[in-house]
Amino acid sequence: MAFGRRPRAPLLLARLSGLRRGACAPAMELPRCFALELPGCTLAHFAVDDEAPGAHPDPHAAALLRPPGRSYSLSPFQLCQLHRLLCYHPGGGAGGLQHGFLLHDPRDSPDTRSALLALLDAYRDAPRPLLAEFAGDAGRQLWRRPWELQDEHGWRQVGSELVVPAPDPALHPVVPDLPSCGVFPHREAARAVLEACTSFIPEARAVLDLVDRCPEQVQKGKFPVIAIEGLDATGKTTVTQSVSDSLKAVLLKSPPACISQWRKIFDDEPTIIRRAFYSLGNYIVASEIAKESTKSPVIIDRYWHSTATYTIASEVSGGLQHLPPTHHPIYQWPRDLLKPDLVLLLTVSPEERMKRIEGRGLERTREEVELETDSIYRQKVEVSYQRMEDPGCHVVDASPSREKVLQTVLSIIQNNCNVL
Repeated sequence: MAFGRRPRAPLLLARLSGLRRGACAPAMELPRCFALELPGCTLAHFAVDDEAPGAHPDPHAAALLRPPGRSYSLSPFQLCQLHRLLCYHPGGGAGGLQHGFLLHDPRDSPDTRSALLALLDAYRDAPRPLLAEFAGDAGRQLWRRPWELQDEHGWRQVGSELVVPAPDPALHPVVPDLPSCGVFPHREAARAVLEACTSFIPEARAVLDLVDRCPEQVQKGKFPVIAIEGLDATGKTTVTQSVSDSLKAVLLKSPPACISQWRKIFDDEPTIIRRAFYSLGNYIVASEIAKESTKSPVIIDRYWHSTATYTIASEVSGGLQHLPPTHHPIYQWPRDLLKPDLVLLLTVSPEERMKRIEGRGLERTREEVELETDSIYRQKVEVSYQRMEDPGCHVVDASPSREKVLQTVLSIIQNNCNVL
């Protein structure tokens, strides 16, 4: 099915700013805290305040922000030499987060500022981004100087805020927002995202029509349901096919065939839209599982764990230490999604994965490509998989021969599901 497409950048920003960030921008109260991603995937936390003389920020953040050169914070903005920057309320809950970037100009060129202001001026109809400039003084203190659009005078600086230390929060600032930005706790949360996109992404309506044909609550049949997860090039496709043949089971995939034709379209959309698409694909698959499991065992090539782990690993900036801790609610299965009897996680060493990937030439998603180039991201995906609960993942070493891996998988299924 083909659809005509419409230009949608400003409209998309307007629709999704509320979905992603709520109404936090106009209601932001001082002090404001920031989480700045530094080289090596470490995080530096700092705050801004009107009255904190003599305070000095985290030395790692200060090394990047103070002269020589100049840094700018802007939300949202994408260019080279950027660092992810989060703006959040200390101890805040969901909806109090802003995603942005810190742009560092080592030359302190006035052309950089002019280009930024010109870019912002071209998008006056889009949600107003927050631009601020960081600068140091003779006393080695750092200041954040916000800019504001004044219709008759253009962009002007409005005051100064001192950069001061901020304690590391107990949880990464993005964690409270995960249920609204990709690890959707129920079907309606994901559905609301695509519903807001139907006017500029026609395929979103087609996906919603398929979702709406599925019962809201489904029950599996008497036969076992087994989900098989794994990173790209862990042998997942081979194992799922071999297991389904051995068990005379039905093999299903997520996203299902009925929406996979639009996968490339949604992969090119903003992150929250892409994840809503994959999340709703799980609910469509659940309806198929309920029907097929009344007649035979069901094997699923990826399911909810895959959707959740990639979201967590992408959204939580920094290294492994910033992931939500073990037993955090974000690792729990959605209550309204049909649950498998068993989840198997295929793993191989990074070296083995790269060896298998070379020469394959298979089309992969943006997140799968990132697995190859960012070892920290890959580790966060793997650890998130292993922290999933109810059901958790049974880890399977997929490095041996196909026959040996199949024998191991069938043994685990026998011990847990009694189907052989």
